[in-house]
Amino acid sequence: MTDLSASDHSVSIIVPTLNEEENIAPLVAQITACAVPFREILFVDDYSTDTTREEIRALEGSLPIRLIEQNGAEFGLASAIMSGARAAEGEILLVMDADLSHPPERIKDLLAPLFAGTADLVVGSRYVKGGSTPGWPVWRRIISRAGAALAYPLTGLHDSMCGFFAIGRSRLLELAPHTSGFKIVFETIVRGGGVLRLREIPIAFRDRVRGKSKMSFSVALRFFFRWLLAMFQYVVRGVRPRGDGAKVARTAEALHPEAPGK
Repeated sequence: MTDLSASDHSVSIIVPTLNEEENIAPLVAQITACAVPFREILFVDDYSTDTTREEIRALEGSLPIRLIEQNGAEFGLASAIMSGARAAEGEILLVMDADLSHPPERIKDLLAPLFAGTADLVVGSRYVKGGSTPGWPVWRRIISRAGAALAYPLTGLHDSMCGFFAIGRSRLLELAPHTSGFKIVFETIVRGGGVLRLREIPIAFRDRVRGKSKMSFSVALRFFFRWLLAMFQYVVRGVRPRGDGAKVARTAEALHPEAPGK
């Protein structure tokens, strides 16, 4: 693997939060235990009504952690990510959820292709060889797979719905300045029009143990309408995310052979 020790100050980890008071300390502990190279952890809070902000502030003095408070009119996961991207000091952004569903031990694997210059966007994938969703009920697997399948013709990724990804800061700000909703990877690839070199890294996506999921029917419905619009552009207007000659490299690597299968 690429040696990332010299790149500590180039990585900003962005963690959107909304009522995640029980998960802040365990997440930070897991990240630091994995010796992940980073410049800062940016928690972007969407006006939590519990003690999430207090939990974050309690860690600011001992670690390179910053709290960004979203108190304006724009809320939502993608808005929080973009606020973090604009405030970030690192050249590379690593985005992950606060609910401990994304494995911190895979962060280095997401960063390695970016530092090696072999990819522009690296996504943690549940649906490539070595990826898995342990503990999920059948109905949730079906819904998640259906969403990934709908997005595949527009992205070329097996899992553009996961939300655990790494990308250059300037690239994200260039391609997704007005993104809204939950699926920022999907939006970024569609807006990129085929210029991004993509990589999928298998992960085991764990269900949250503490707190309440923010996913809802309305969120899924907004994604469906966004997908319809993107598909309309893809089919009718000929806007293709992967046109002839586009600089797209789609590879799925099982960097750890012992990673659990589907």
